[in-house]
Amino acid sequence: MNKIERVDAVLNGRRPDRPPVSFWYHFAPECAAGKAAVEAHVDHMQKYDLDFLKIMDDNRYPRIGLRNGVISDADDLERLPVLNGDEDRFGLQLELIEELTRRFRGEFRMITTVFNSWTVLRQMVAPESEKHGPPVIGETGDPRDHALSRLLRQAPEALGRALNVITESLAGFVRNCLAAGADGIFFSVRDDWMEMLEGGLGMYDRLVRPSDLKILAAAREGAFNLLHICGRAVDFERFAAYPVHAVNWADRYAGPSIASVADWLSPALCAGLNNLGTLATGSPEDCRREAADAVRQAGERPIILAPGCTFDPATVPPENLHAIRSFVG
Repeated sequence: MNKIERVDAVLNGRRPDRPPVSFWYHFAPECAAGKAAVEAHVDHMQKYDLDFLKIMDDNRYPRIGLRNGVISDADDLERLPVLNGDEDRFGLQLELIEELTRRFRGEFRMITTVFNSWTVLRQMVAPESEKHGPPVIGETGDPRDHALSRLLRQAPEALGRALNVITESLAGFVRNCLAAGADGIFFSVRDDWMEMLEGGLGMYDRLVRPSDLKILAAAREGAFNLLHICGRAVDFERFAAYPVHAVNWADRYAGPSIASVADWLSPALCAGLNNLGTLATGSPEDCRREAADAVRQAGERPIILAPGCTFDPATVPPENLHAIRSFVG
C-alpha cells in the first residue's frame, strides 16, 4: 500500500498493511508562513517518513477591524466583519497549502489545522503571542477565560453575533483550503475552556456546537477530516456524532482509553501516543511498547497511531519518534 491507500483504508474501516503513523509540533515563529514554513513541513515529513501531514497553522485568525487588535468590550465584538477567508493571514496559510500541494500531491494526505470559533474568540481577547506549544491540562485562572466570562455576562448577544461572524469567516476559509489542495481539515475543538466558566455548564452545546457543525459542513467535500478533541474533554460523547472521518484525542493523559471507545466510536481512531509523557520522558523502547499497546487496545479496529496533541521538540528526543516510525515497519 502507498501512504494514501494506507490512511484511506483506516478511514473506511479496513485493516491496512500496517498502522499509519503521524505526529506534529509547532515550528519556530519564523516558520509560520512563506518559504520557511514550506521547508519546515518538508523537512519534518522527510525526516520521519510519516503517513500523512498535518499542516500547522500559526498564522491564526486575522484581527481585522479591531482597535489595538484585541477584543476588550461589546463594541469590539460588534466590529468584527465577516471575512472571505483569503484575507491577510488566511492568505498566507492558503499559499502554504498551495505550495505543499505542488510538492506532494498524490504522495500522501495533507490536512490543514483549523481552530473552532470559540478557540479563535478566546485567542482574540488577549494580545497576540508567537508562543505555541503543547496543551495545558486542568489550567484555571487564565485571564482569557475571565475576559470571556465578563463578556458573556455583559454582552451575550454581541458575543453570539461575534461567534457567528467568526464561524462564517472560518467556513469560507475552509472552502478555500480545500480549493488550495488540502485533503481536509484538522479541526481543533475544546470544551473544558467553556464548561469551566461561570455559568458555562451546558453552554458548549447551546453556543458552540452549532458553529462547529457549520464549519465541518464547509469541509464536507474533504477526503480526510480529522476532529481533534484538545485538552481533557468534559463530555467526550458530545463529539462522537460529529461528521468527520477520524477522531484524535489524548487517550493517555486525558482519556477515555482507546479500549473503552473502540466498540462504539464510529469515526476512525487516531490516538495512542503520549505527547506530554512517554514521548518526552520515555526511552525508544517505551515508545515502541506504547505504540504496540495502542494497537492492542484497538483490537479489531484499525488505528492511526498519533499523539494526543503537539509535542515539544525541545524535550522529545528524535530517537523516540524514529522508534515509533520503525515500530510500524
